[in-house]
Amino acid sequence: MQPALADVIPSVAKALVGEAENVLGISPARDVVVLLVDGLGAELIKRHAEAAPTLVAAMRATLAAGFPATTATSLSSLAVGAPCATHGIVGYSFAVPGPEPDGQLLNALRWRVGEGKGSDARESLPPESVQTVPSAIEGLAASGIDIHYVVPSYQVRSGLTRASFRAPGVLHPAASLDEVRAGILEVARHDGLGSRFAYAYYPDLDMNGHLCGPGSAEWLTVLAAIDAMIADLFTELPDTCTLLVTGDHGMVRAGAVIDLDADPNYWRDVRLLAGEARVRHVYARVPQAAADIASRWSALLGHHARVVTREQALDERWFGATPPTATINARIGDVLAVADGTSILASPSREPMESAMAGHHGAWTAEEQLIPLITNR
Repeated sequence: MQPALADVIPSVAKALVGEAENVLGISPARDVVVLLVDGLGAELIKRHAEAAPTLVAAMRATLAAGFPATTATSLSSLAVGAPCATHGIVGYSFAVPGPEPDGQLLNALRWRVGEGKGSDARESLPPESVQTVPSAIEGLAASGIDIHYVVPSYQVRSGLTRASFRAPGVLHPAASLDEVRAGILEVARHDGLGSRFAYAYYPDLDMNGHLCGPGSAEWLTVLAAIDAMIADLFTELPDTCTLLVTGDHGMVRAGAVIDLDADPNYWRDVRLLAGEARVRHVYARVPQAAADIASRWSALLGHHARVVTREQALDERWFGATPPTATINARIGDVLAVADGTSILASPSREPMESAMAGHHGAWTAEEQLIPLITNR
């Protein structure tokens, strides 16, 4: 079985106590830093190795991001150390109980209700009650490891961080690459005997991939800058620190755009549409309508997407090997539509910005699913 992003922190926990025998073979060290570069796909950096020679040379393994390959789900899988059937952040957005009979959508990345532009949901849907499983990072803290975060300041207060990371720690504010580098070095350069774990994050590769497309000149410029920063860290970090660099998903450039709003047949018997343009959760008005919706969507989408019912997705263990709880099960669409090739399933009236993006992720292609594990040791 291919190792996954969810294996990283459990392997780190063993490395921090001196155990070389861990799923990912991470070298024991006093300190470990995990730097997650949003949008860093293994296939993409291999394809553009001229812009990322350090990253390609230091890639020790290829991991599966997990399904769906999207930031909110992947960051939760990393932090919790388990796939989304366990932690319940089943997509970019998903249905949760609400004041309306049809329920409401929670945008898990922004922690807002609706299509991400609604009200802040940190009070109405407390993050700790939406994701209730203890995180693997909490486990590190409980074992006496000092926890540090090298992230943009807003992230430590975000709903997603509260839901999935859960462990307090020392903040090293970092919005730029220089600040990420400085924060990681600040974590690693100390004379104490105790171990430190740091989670670091950098978003700009993903942002440029969405706006300009993976492989674009703008995207390549950011990738080259990341590679240069990692090369510097490899020479500057003390021998007591293991640096792990990975991603949360890769990306594809949008091909055929299927406008779900243009044909009312997509919406017949549908109460809510969630997810994103590469992976759609479709919620039926009544459970008995799910099979009809799946059949109709399959016929309408043809070769552009694979359409299955929730039951089939769970039978095939799309969301992880462990069956989800009833609460998490209800968050998964009655029907799932997963784009094939480079097609996107757009809803311009509901998601005008997202529907116009050049780059997308979430589905089953290697370009989206495979992420690198890069290390200095």
